[in-house]
Amino acid sequence: MFPRVILKGTMIKKSQQKRRTSPCNYKERFFVLDTQDLKYSEPRPGRRPMVKGCIKLYTIKCAEIVCSDVPIPCNYKYPFQVFHGDHYLYIFAPDNDCRQRWVRALKEETKNNNLVPKYHPNFWMDGKWKCCLQTEKLAAGCHVYNPVGSASKKPLPLLPDPEMELRDEVQRTVIALQDYTPLGDDDLPLQKDQEYMLINSSHSEWWAVEDDQGHTGFVPCTYVAVKSGKNFERFEWYNKNITRGGAEDLLMKEGKEGAFMVRDSRQAGVYTVSVFTKAPGSNGEKNPRVKHYQIRQAETGEAAFYLAEKYLFSTIPELIHYHQHNAAGLITRLRHPVSQDGGSSQDICDPFKDQWEVDPEELTLGQELGSGQFGLVLEGRWKEKKVAVKMIREECMSDEEFKEEARVMMRVAHCKLVQLYGVCTQRSPMCLVFEFMEKGCLSEYLRAKKGRLSQDTLLGMCLDVSEGMAYLESSNFIHRDLAARNCLVSKNNEVKVSDFGMTRFVLDDQYTSSQCSKFPVKWSAPEVIKYCKFSSKSDVWSFGVLMWEVFTEGRLPYENRTNSEVVESLNSGLRLLKPRLAPDAVHLLMEWCWKEKPEDRPSFALLLHELASLSNL
Repeated sequence: MFPRVILKGTMIKKSQQKRRTSPCNYKERFFVLDTQDLKYSEPRPGRRPMVKGCIKLYTIKCAEIVCSDVPIPCNYKYPFQVFHGDHYLYIFAPDNDCRQRWVRALKEETKNNNLVPKYHPNFWMDGKWKCCLQTEKLAAGCHVYNPVGSASKKPLPLLPDPEMELRDEVQRTVIALQDYTPLGDDDLPLQKDQEYMLINSSHSEWWAVEDDQGHTGFVPCTYVAVKSGKNFERFEWYNKNITRGGAEDLLMKEGKEGAFMVRDSRQAGVYTVSVFTKAPGSNGEKNPRVKHYQIRQAETGEAAFYLAEKYLFSTIPELIHYHQHNAAGLITRLRHPVSQDGGSSQDICDPFKDQWEVDPEELTLGQELGSGQFGLVLEGRWKEKKVAVKMIREECMSDEEFKEEARVMMRVAHCKLVQLYGVCTQRSPMCLVFEFMEKGCLSEYLRAKKGRLSQDTLLGMCLDVSEGMAYLESSNFIHRDLAARNCLVSKNNEVKVSDFGMTRFVLDDQYTSSQCSKFPVKWSAPEVIKYCKFSSKSDVWSFGVLMWEVFTEGRLPYENRTNSEVVESLNSGLRLLKPRLAPDAVHLLMEWCWKEKPEDRPSFALLLHELASLSNL
């Protein structure tokens, strides 16, 4: 009988041969767990993956997460361990849910093995265990191993004494923003929209709460919000005693797109959001002004606050937090909280200082590589290496918009995304410094290599892009302009996703453009064309078009049709035809990406799985 596959996925493993921890010791591998083995392979674009290791499940003595405060020098920050025979394998997952899935599956498949009674919850590093400081690698563990159930996690602080409990009855009530399933005996389950009593909020990540049955336990602080319609003093965006005119004066003086505050309205118990914008007026010219939005409450008897009626929230802080990342009907997103005594919080800590700021004296500019929506891209040299420098045309975006784009870039780091090295704000025009991709943009590379690329190579290109997009999807990022022209090719033919100039970080995986700015119709999903609604599922539609570009070797989609003709065709249910070089299985994936309803399209994680399976055939 053939073994049954349980889990598949790309993760990072730490080299077993290296003594010290450094980025070069971490290798990306494609892992497969079946009912007999844990295997991992080296991805090779355009070729079959090379098997690099195989662990028989019956040799595994422990599978558990790793709890450590040691900096992890790779993109995946969630480590777990597999102790097999006399060896430790450290694996790094992209997120905690992924890590938990793998550890739970490994525990289930090995629960009847000859397991260790205790394990080491921290890393073996520099000749000793970080948890118990024992210097023998095979020394007995220092923490009791649970062979069943969920993975363990960091020890949590003890519940406080009664006299240390919070006294303010209003501040003690929190509302669950989402369901939470306990990962350990000390945790308390949460049910979305239910109220709980806050016992202690002193820990930076875990709060102690009590449910209506008197049960107490810990929950992630990001899963709850303090229920309060009136007490906002602890939030930097709240200005209690300020008039409408005073708010306008302060925000106009700040002068930053999206500078905002929450203030008391003239009507008692009602609050207003005031936000500064430079959005063009009816004449198309910039029109600096302050817009005011009253925070309304739904007439349902529940705490349902909203600014735009479609987007309801249990608490005002939750509402503000959402609109800080999503305009959703407002003139602009709430970008920079402003207070009467401190100005904008963005001025307090500038992320471009120190490690992100590139000294202009160290940057040498060379020939032009191309041009984009926001300016020229030049070849350059920085710290003895070749780089790509994206210059920002001053009329295209303000300093604040430029810095926000760079902040977005800094949040993401993956081997299949073009890496941002730093920013240069001390010169004009300001610029972004990226890794150099020798073979240029994917669309031009495909045309130049027409007739000389195998089906396996083309499939490998799609697999590369799907890996980068799966990472963006897992990080709640949307690209909004995914196309072959916005992917770059390295000297070893690896394809990476580039051009995040339109990217937005969203909390509910959907971004409604506040100005419905220009977008590429021939790569756009129906909901983008009709309603300007972007999501990871609209990126999936664009990825289907990108796959079509790849397997047509760089042809322009709908090349003989105008945008209006394309829209008419899509409304009639017509789709791009199957490329001659595309296998039937790949064409089926394209058609899956082009489903009319976003919810009927696959996720990038599922596309990655399907493409990886095809590459193994």
